[in-house]
Formats: sequence, C-alpha cells, structure tokens
Amino acid sequence: MKTKKTASKWRTVLLYVSLSLLTILFLTPIVWVIFSSFKTAGELFSWPPTLIGQNPTLGNYTRALQEGNFGLYIWNSVFTSVVATVLTVVINVMSGYVFAKYRFVGRNVLFALVLSTLMVPLEVIMIPIFRVIVSTGLHNSLWGIIIPAIASPTAVFLVRQYYMHIADDFMEAARIDGASELKIFTHIMLPMAKPVIAVLCIISFMWRWNDFLWPRLVIHDRSLFTIQLALARYSGEFSVDWNSLLAMSTISMIPVIIVFVLLQKYIIGGISAGGVKG
Repeated sequence: MKTKKTASKWRTVLLYVSLSLLTILFLTPIVWVIFSSFKTAGELFSWPPTLIGQNPTLGNYTRALQEGNFGLYIWNSVFTSVVATVLTVVINVMSGYVFAKYRFVGRNVLFALVLSTLMVPLEVIMIPIFRVIVSTGLHNSLWGIIIPAIASPTAVFLVRQYYMHIADDFMEAARIDGASELKIFTHIMLPMAKPVIAVLCIISFMWRWNDFLWPRLVIHDRSLFTIQLALARYSGEFSVDWNSLLAMSTISMIPVIIVFVLLQKYIIGGISAGGVKG
C-alpha cells in the first residue's frame, strides 16, 4: 500500500515538473518579445544576449504609434474582431440550438452536410469566396473580412453538442406555461449556454485578431489595414525594423490576453460539454 502511495506521489511530481517545463518552454518566446520591446537597437543585437536591457525605454512604442499610425490599425482590428465575434455567436448559437432541439425532415442529413465542409481546405474555396466578395462590392472593406466566415461548422457542432447535453424538460415546462419559442430560447436556453458562448468568443476573437491571409487578399487601402497587416510592413525586402515590430507585437497581444482572462473560467466547461453526448 505504501509503495502504491509513493508511486502515485512521484507520478504527481513528474506531472507537475513536466507541465512546468512546458509552460516555461511556451512562455519564453513571449517573455523575450515583451522585454526586447523596451531595448534600444544596440542592446537588441548585443552579444551575449540579455533578457532585460540596461536602459529600458518606451521610445519604440512612441515612435511606432506616432510614425506607424497604429492607433487606426488597432481600431480596425478591434472593430473587425468584435463585430465578427458577435455575429458568429448569434448565427452559430441559433443554428446549433435548432439542430439540437428541433425535429424536422432532413435534419441529420443537413447537419452532416454542415460538418462535411470541415473537410474542405480553405485554399480550395478561397478563390470562389473572393469572387463573391468582389461581386457584392465588399472588396477592400472591413465587411469583406467580417462576413465570409461568420457561419462556422465548428461552432455549430460545439453548440449543438452542448445543447444535446441539456434536457428537453426545460423547454417542455416553459411551453406548458405558455412561453413562445423565441422567449424559451432567449430567456431559458440562451443563458444556459454561457460556457460554450465564451468558448466561441475566445476562438472567434483570436482567429479574427490574428488572421493575416484573408485580410491581405481583401484589403488594399492602407487606412483599412488590420494590426497584422500593419506589422508585416516592418519586414522590408532588405531590412526589418525590429524595435517597432517587437513593440507593436507586444501591444497586439494585449486584447487577446484580456479576452482570454475574462472568459477563461468558462472555456474548459464549454469545450468538455460540447465534446460529449452525440
């Protein structure tokens, strides 16, 4: 018995040591970027390298914000990410709810068709989507970034699986009390979906905030650049403005970190509940 307890204790210690090493491994590049954003050009390329510069400065931030017009780029990213996240949540929560709680002819076939789109690579449909964006007049506009991907099969799947985990008794009781279908959804079923909604918010916001390829195809006007397109401007053909790039990269991390910290208490419950019970 004592041997089993000792073995269990060592497994726990090994697990925590492994997780700590992985955490350090993943956080090291981020910490390096943050501290390097306060270094001067000379300290940035000094050898041997140091984590913290001898003369930390905010000059990289002020120069990048003043000369790079980053206030506008950050606003463009905030607008596209927030609006796209709201629309993604609204459309996919309603779709997943319908697939989970309503019975209609062809429901399973239609749901299978929705899931089958996950097997289609983005590169295959990128040109057709781009042609639709051009033909509808959304080319070179922020709405051309927002609209194409607000209906997500992954999101529909997560919401549907989550609602399958909730008993139909809540809906039946509300119907007996005379509640309309809309009121049942907005007042009863929607508040129950807070965990999966939080997951969708995090996934959608991070995806839109960090997206580079699609905005690069759609946007040509520099005043409509998102933060990721603006960061790419610091990488020239023959040189890279590392100081400004590191400073703006650090700023670009802040919104994603804020969203994750605010919603992290829901994410484990939302993913685990959405992954069980078919």
